[in-house]
Amino acid sequence: MSLPSPSDLRLAQLKQWLGSLSAPTADPETVRPASSDASFRRYFRVDGANGATFIAMDAPPPHEDVRPFIHVAELFAQTGVSVPQILAKDVENGFLLLSDLGSTTYLQQLNADTAHKLYLDAIDALIAIQAHSTPGPLPEYDRALLLREMNLFPEWYVGKHLGTTLDDKQQAQLSQVFDTLLANNLAQPQVYVHRDYHSRNLMILDHGNPGILDFQDAVYGPITYDLVSLLRDAYIQWDEEMVLDWAIRYWERARRAGLPVNPDIDSFYRDFEFMGLQRHLKVLGIFARLYHRDGKDGYLKDLPLVMEYTRKAAARYKELAPLIRLLDTLEERGPRVGFTF
Repeated sequence: MSLPSPSDLRLAQLKQWLGSLSAPTADPETVRPASSDASFRRYFRVDGANGATFIAMDAPPPHEDVRPFIHVAELFAQTGVSVPQILAKDVENGFLLLSDLGSTTYLQQLNADTAHKLYLDAIDALIAIQAHSTPGPLPEYDRALLLREMNLFPEWYVGKHLGTTLDDKQQAQLSQVFDTLLANNLAQPQVYVHRDYHSRNLMILDHGNPGILDFQDAVYGPITYDLVSLLRDAYIQWDEEMVLDWAIRYWERARRAGLPVNPDIDSFYRDFEFMGLQRHLKVLGIFARLYHRDGKDGYLKDLPLVMEYTRKAAARYKELAPLIRLLDTLEERGPRVGFTF
């Protein structure tokens, strides 16, 4: 007789916990997968009374900690946006029971007919969160964290995925680009930042669109970060004209809401693009790490779009020309594995 896997043991513990709850009541026998993500967290849908459904989160210690999720859920709920309610919790063992925001993501519903309304809803929700921002409740998105994220690019994308090493000159060029991006990022006004505000983490609701998920890593940082996550999405691409239109609509609405966006639209869009490059470089590293370290190959198909974003943005600014030259060199040196830049 084989022993249960650790994940099966966690599932058994989760069911036992659900069965012990007196309110709300959840039927452990109805537990079925709802979704998973790039971390150790797992989500299950479970039935309650009178046709209700809930989401059970399994966040195994010591890999995960549910306390940041609880904290940010409460913080964001105060802004009036739609986030899951925490109905029951076992913090020590990493279990939460949440209200169910449904199973339809923005990504599943976005098309030429729906996009404009859905993106404006997402922009309004983002502004509501940002308008309630104060320093203190969330960790700072400081230089050390921004740089640590960008360094995933040389470590995992260049080193592991392309199987190459930067020489001293190339490393100096990349460091120069990082410094240029960081100077811009850190000079931007600071607000609450979700950090993954995109089509896979936004849910279609009957009322109060969008439902907002996966916010546990929220920080206090640059104002354009979440807008870039939304409009330069790794999982879906829109024409530059549409992205520019939505960015301008955000800028107009943010100004009306009293948010401290750059008052010059050209300078604001430059902030948006420089912030985007920080994120794109990070995402290239993360997607490579998910494949090479964690065996998750589903993200490989998204690498070319993120690289396209990176190249297009960098090509528009002369101070970022060293990045284009570096990417050209890496393209020649990298393995031919079916991806294009």
